[in-house]
Parts: sequence; structure tokens; C-alpha cells
Amino acid sequence: MEKKNFMGEENKNNAPDTSRHFLKQWIADDVAAGTTGGKVVTRFPPEPNGYIHIGHAKAICIDFGMALEFEGQCNLRMDDTNPSKESDEYAASIKEDIHWLGFDWGEGFYNAANLFDRMYEIAENLIRSGQAYVCDLSQDEWKDYRGSPSEPGRASPFRSRSVEENLDLFQRMKAGEFKDGEKCLRAKINMASPNLHFRDPVLYRILHVPHYHAGDKWCIYPMYDFAHSIEDASEGVTHSMCTLEFEVHRPLYNWVIDRMDEMNMLIERNGVKIRPQQREFARLNLSYTVMSKRKLLQLVEEKLVSGWDDPRMPTVCGLRRRGYTPEAIRDFCERIGVSKYESLTDVALLEYCLRDDLNLRAVRRMAVLDPVKVVVDNYPEDMVLTAEAQNNPKDESAGKRIIPFEREIYIERGDFMEVPVKKFFRMTPGKEVRLRGACIFMCTHVVKDDSGKVLEVHGTYDPESKGGNAPDGRKIKGTIHWVPAASAVKLEVRLYDRLFSVPEPMADTQKDFVEFLNPDSLKTITAYGEPALLDAPKGGLFQFERVGYFCVDSRDSKEMAPVFNRTVTLRDSWAAKKGK
Repeated sequence: MEKKNFMGEENKNNAPDTSRHFLKQWIADDVAAGTTGGKVVTRFPPEPNGYIHIGHAKAICIDFGMALEFEGQCNLRMDDTNPSKESDEYAASIKEDIHWLGFDWGEGFYNAANLFDRMYEIAENLIRSGQAYVCDLSQDEWKDYRGSPSEPGRASPFRSRSVEENLDLFQRMKAGEFKDGEKCLRAKINMASPNLHFRDPVLYRILHVPHYHAGDKWCIYPMYDFAHSIEDASEGVTHSMCTLEFEVHRPLYNWVIDRMDEMNMLIERNGVKIRPQQREFARLNLSYTVMSKRKLLQLVEEKLVSGWDDPRMPTVCGLRRRGYTPEAIRDFCERIGVSKYESLTDVALLEYCLRDDLNLRAVRRMAVLDPVKVVVDNYPEDMVLTAEAQNNPKDESAGKRIIPFEREIYIERGDFMEVPVKKFFRMTPGKEVRLRGACIFMCTHVVKDDSGKVLEVHGTYDPESKGGNAPDGRKIKGTIHWVPAASAVKLEVRLYDRLFSVPEPMADTQKDFVEFLNPDSLKTITAYGEPALLDAPKGGLFQFERVGYFCVDSRDSKEMAPVFNRTVTLRDSWAAKKGK
């Protein structure tokens, strides 16, 4: 069987074949049984109260991927039932990020707020049928009455209110007569249920907050569990996929769908009544990060990061600004697969997928982050040679570029060692080294300051070694990169690293997670690059040869003054640290 990714494209990386995961089999069985009315409809229902992150990207790939797999539709729905935390800014960012990831909802865009009238109608019908009541218990009180998993709950003293009284109170709640938290509407189900979420759950609460989409029309808002199932049914969703924490909510989801069925509110498609079903999968837990939007918001509000799009953040906009590609993220989501078992995924896998993708698409350039000057003493001062280099050895169509070679150049300080250690095949006195694409060079002596720090490396080049090739075929073990000193471009480079210093910053409940912020997660340096980097476009992806992958910052870069963010190192430096 040909392996495909979430986009239905051929799997170029030989990632594990997740094509037969349990969600896909579930949908395939329903299609075969004819319960979908001829069309599979899924949905991605974010609450617009923050920017989406890499965990949401997994859900997006599943929701949209399953719709693509079965030639169906995936709706995008803003589950905006909590106006105190929601905004147009967040809603717009969610749309942008989903499009950037490569998915489209077409005509299937919805707001929960557009169904508030229908939700209210259903709530009144539940009251009329004796299946809902207005409760005066405070939030702390009704949670206490709800009991615990090991003991049944106690009935609210307001559970026996008459239908007439409940209707009157609910209508007065809607009219704004009561204060926040003074009353709520609860479903009348089963206070002895082993599932706490089935013990007369709250359906509506009072919240005197204007809605970013609906304005001042409402001062009561539906709870997520009540609203979500109504939204799915009203949109004709066939398969509602969510993370495992919602598994215990599924009985309530089905209870609301049953009530809608009794009210003849389920839609039909091609003669088939569409009854949404819910299944759950394991969420993404990623090492060296946090996935809670509340915790991410704390980082932003306390200015521990520069914003939601800080390149150290796991948000999709932050990953994009850092230089991640949608292809790498989709590949990562494909590789981790779909299961019902919670686990911690090493962020090194995400970085591996990124390197794998950038290796194919990133433009090569030379840049020196920690420079030391090299003077080629036998190079005529008035002569300018050139070196030819490929823009991308993985893509011949990318062409080549010309780099001026000058009498004075910069190399990485780490590429020179006056007294070399064993197996050091870079620049050292008395040994030849290849300057990439230019020539063969031998160090003869160095100039130091009073502290012994090397200020300049001096030596000679072989005039017959144009392009770095030895004319007599002698073997040169070391090849290093360089930039011409006089025509080098001064660059602001931001060396981003993992935001946290421990794999699970939330694991220690005795400490605040911010205590584990990595103090070395950002270092800003001045580097030198070859002239071609001067006009690098915003968002441009580069491999600084032998250094790492970098992206031109989309926010702070200016024309002819690019700022480069380190996207990822060439190798997993954290694995090297752990191996020591």
C-alpha cells in the first residue's frame, strides 16, 4: 500500500504508516455502513482565546486529514461561548495559521455565537420536558453537592422547582435580572452517576460580558459541553474527534444529541439522519515546552517572552517566525501517529523533521558567528579572486553564486587551534586546510593580544589551488567556511534554543514552571556573512554552512538590514550534551 501523509501526498520520508489508525478505521466502517449520508464531515473547533500551538497542529492534521482522506468536509468553528477571554485577534490568527499549515475549510466556517438562539430554544425545551432546572447554588456549592467519584452527589435543593418557575427564572436570567453566578441552568440527569460530568451538569451561566461577535445581546452563555454537541449536530458533523480528556464528557455529548433527536432537530442528508459521534485520541505532549494556553498567556503577560509569536514559543505563529515549515510540522504529526495512549514526545523528533525538510529547501550561504581574522600574506592586495558555490546541492535548479575572496577573511574562531587536539582537522599552524570553494591555505603564525587571545591568523595560499582543489592531487583533510572581511555583511543573529531547561517543566508540582525557563534560550550576537545575505527577504530560509539553519525574522528585519533567527542547529546538540 502506498504511504500517504495528511495531505494525501506520497510519504517521501518513509515515516511510520499511520494510515490504518483507529480513527480512520472508525470512519471507514461508518462510510461502509451508510450512516454518513454520503459525506464525511469533521470539524476543528478552537476557542478564540489564544494562539494555536503545535498540539493544535496535530488535531488540525487529524481533523482536516480525515476529511481529505474520505473526500469530505472539515469545518472550522470558533467555539466562542466564553466572551471574557475571546477576541477577533485570536480568531484571525487561527484562520491564518490553519491556512499556513496547508488546510482550508472552504464554505465551512462557523461561530458558536450564531447558534445562541437555537441553544436557548433547546434549553427552554429541556425545561418544559422536566430535564433542566434553574439552580441558585454558587459554583463552589454545586461542585460540593456533586460529590466525588467514590460517593454519589446530593440533589440541589432547587432541583424540584416547577416547570413554570424554571421557565420564568431562565427567561429572567436572559433578561439580565440576576448577577453573575447568582443562578445557573442545570440538566436534570443522575446525581448518582459514577461519571461526575453526568451529575446535573451546568448548561448555562450568567456572564455580563459583551461578546466580541454577538455584541450585547446576551448575558447568559452556554457551557462548552452543551454548546459543542449542538454545534456538531447543527452543522451535520458526522465524526467529532477530540483529545482524551473529553472521553468522560462523551456521555453528556450523547445525551444532548439524544435530546435534539427527540426534538426532531437532527438534520438529514440524502435521507439519512445525521447523528454526530465523538471519539478521542491522545493529545500531543512535547518535551521542553508547555502546551497550556493559560501558561503560554502567562509567559506573554509577564513579558517572559516577546509575544505569542516569540520564536521560542510552541505557537504556530512562533514556529513560523522561527523558520519552521508547514511541511515539517505535517511530517512530524504524521510520524507521531494517532493513538489512545498518553506519552511524552521528544522535541528532538520535531527538530529532526525540520532538518529533513530544510535540507531540501534552504538556500546555502556562508556566515561566521564568532569571527577571527585570517590574513593571506602572499595574496596581492589589489587582486580579487572569486569562489563559486552552489545555492543548494540538493536542488540543481537553485543555481550557483559567486563570492569574492579577499586578502583578509573571517573564519570561525573554533575552526582554529594553535595547539590542536587529536583528530582536529581544521586550521592549525603548519597544516593545510581547504577554504571552501576558494583555495588551499596554510597558517604560518598568529598575532595575539597581551592576554594571549588570538587576534589574527597569518599564512599563505597555494595560487594553483583555485576552487580549493590541490593541483597535484594531495589530500586535504579539513574544509572550513569563511567570509571576505572587507565586503562582509554585518548581521544581527538571534541564537534561539529550547525555552525550558528540563523535559517536563510542569512535572514538579512544588515549583512554578517559570523556574525552569532556560536562561540561554536566546542570545543575540553580531555575525558576518557573505554579501549575498544583505538582501535576504523576510521569511527567507537559509543554511549557514557548517553552522545551522536560519530564517530572516519577519517582524524586526528591515530592507537591507535582515535579522536572522536560528531555526535549528545542524545536529541535535542537546543529545550531545546528554551523551557527555
